[in-house]
Amino acid sequence: MRKVRVLHVSTAHQPQDPRIVFKQCQTLSEQYEVFCALPNADPTIAPAIHFIRLPYFRRVIWRILLTCPFILLRCLWLRPKLVHVYVPEFLPFAYVFQLLGAKVIYEVQENLHKKMHLKTINNGFLLTTVFAWFDHLARKHFYLIFTEHGYLNTYTTLAKPHEVIYNYPLLPFLEPFQQPYSPNLAQPSFFYIGWLSFERAFDTLVEALAQLKTTYPNFNLHLFGQRRFTERDLATLPFFSDVQDNIHFYGYTDQRIAFKQAVGATVGLALLKPVGDYPESYPTKLFEYMALGLPVITSDFTLYQDIVERHQCGFCVSPYKPAQLAEALIYLADHPDAARLMGQRGFRAVEQFYNWTSEARKLLIFYERILSGV
Repeated sequence: MRKVRVLHVSTAHQPQDPRIVFKQCQTLSEQYEVFCALPNADPTIAPAIHFIRLPYFRRVIWRILLTCPFILLRCLWLRPKLVHVYVPEFLPFAYVFQLLGAKVIYEVQENLHKKMHLKTINNGFLLTTVFAWFDHLARKHFYLIFTEHGYLNTYTTLAKPHEVIYNYPLLPFLEPFQQPYSPNLAQPSFFYIGWLSFERAFDTLVEALAQLKTTYPNFNLHLFGQRRFTERDLATLPFFSDVQDNIHFYGYTDQRIAFKQAVGATVGLALLKPVGDYPESYPTKLFEYMALGLPVITSDFTLYQDIVERHQCGFCVSPYKPAQLAEALIYLADHPDAARLMGQRGFRAVEQFYNWTSEARKLLIFYERILSGV
């Protein structure tokens, strides 16, 4: 029997996006014929998925004018039964698929109503107005998936069913990087993966590291992710010159490469300031560090404290207090046995409660519900 055909669409995500490619599309490929349209898509990374390679444009206006029409021309002939959209700029184009009989899911991965003002590009009154209109249409006519339950405080009026599917780790994906906790006692190593910005407390981290350097002068900080600050910003950042030789910027890196550097790390960092939707959103990296057996240091938001303090797997500190962060870093470097136990407790918590298995089940049930018309 031929599988039902579904199409996943993003004009912005990376070709190795873990959630889209390795979690959702691969989960669905067991029951559906999955096509996935992504910028610079790489068909070799997941043979069970049919990839469609899109051009990448940094600015939304070019995605709307060029990429979205290209997707229609390239994908209409597929006649998918369901289209899963990850970016708001494609929502008006999704109506074409809907007119041809397809169901449409819009997945909300960040609360742009609270976060748009933080964008350094793709911002401004016109784009904000257009986004609000597109978003309003989606609430009225499409099914929705949210990656955080906190977003439901904003999305209160939905015409169609929705589901919350957390971005918990896919344990088989992380298994190759799960090694016994073995930090370098003389040269502690700190690991971070994700966007880098002052909203994500990079300035607080730098000042904390300057304090730590008096105790551990040869520490290393490994940062994997795109920067939202410039070299000029770094040149004027207090204390950066004191620690710049200890900090290693790698830029955006495939997780399968980046996580190799986490082996031997002292701690995984996930510090954010209370801006935008951060206080109501789990940082995926928090659960990934736990899955790798690393103790974690994250912000003292109630949502995060509920995880970290309940499972005793690290520290929650103020993203505005460098001394508090430095104290936590020094404690973990000074007490490797205690840090190891934190990492073990975090791993057990992910193994039992915070992994992709439960979310995969919710995704499959939601698809079945939509396609059956229930």
